[in-house]
Amino acid sequence: MIFLAFAFGLWLGVRRGKPEGIDSNTTMDFVVWMMISSLIGARLAYVFAHWSEYAAHPLDMISPFQSDGSIGVAGLVVLGGVATAVPTAYYFARKRSIPFWKLVDVMMPSLAFGMAIGRIGCHLNGCCFGLPTELPWGIVFPKGSLAAMTFPGLHIHPTQAYDFLYNIAIGLILIWFTPRRRYEGELFALFMLLYGLNRIWVEAVRYYEPSLVPVKVWGVHITGSMVGSALMIALGLFLLLSPQGRRLKRG
Repeated sequence: MIFLAFAFGLWLGVRRGKPEGIDSNTTMDFVVWMMISSLIGARLAYVFAHWSEYAAHPLDMISPFQSDGSIGVAGLVVLGGVATAVPTAYYFARKRSIPFWKLVDVMMPSLAFGMAIGRIGCHLNGCCFGLPTELPWGIVFPKGSLAAMTFPGLHIHPTQAYDFLYNIAIGLILIWFTPRRRYEGELFALFMLLYGLNRIWVEAVRYYEPSLVPVKVWGVHITGSMVGSALMIALGLFLLLSPQGRRLKRG
C-alpha cells in the first residue's frame, strides 16, 4: 500500500506539475526524496515512541531480520514522516531553484490521497485500530490480529476507514480549491488545517498502549499525535489568516 501510495502520488503530481511549469523528471525526483525522507521520519518517530522494544536490540530499528525471528521492519508514525518531509521539500526546492510554495501546493493532493491509500494497509495489517464502540459500523478483527488480541470479540472503531475517507475528502477539496487559491502556499495551509482537525478527533477514538498516553484530560487521552495535529492546525490558520500568510502572492 505504501508503494501504491507513492506511485499514485507520482502520477498525480506529474499531471498537476506540468501546468505549473514543473517538468515530470523534477516531480519524479521530488517524490523519491519525499519517499526516503518520510519513511525515515516515520520510522524514527515509531522507534522513539517504542524505545523499550529496541533498547536491547537496536539493529531491529533497520534490519529486515528481527531478533525474534520475524522478517520485515514494522512500525511507522505518519506525523513523523510529515515532520521530515517538509524541511526536505524546502531543501529540494532551493536546490532545484523552484518556488517552495508552488511545489508543495502541487503535491498536497498527492499527499492526501497517499495517506488514504496507506490507511488501507493499516486496516489489512490490523494496526492503528480504534477503541470499543456500540456504533453500527464498529468492526471485529479476525483472531490472531493485534486488534483481536487487544479487544477479543469486541466491535471497535474502524479508525483506518475514518482516516481513509477523510483523506480522500481532503484530496478532493484541494483539487477543487486549486484554481480558486489566492496565493501560493494556500493549499499547504489548507491541508495542514484539515488534516490536523482530522487527526485530533480520530486520535480520541483510537487505541494506544497505556505507556504511550502520557496525559488524560476529562477521560480523553492526549497523545503526541494530538499535539502534533494541534501544531498543524495552528500553522494552517496562521498561513490562511495572518498578514504574513497573505504576503505569499501567487507567481
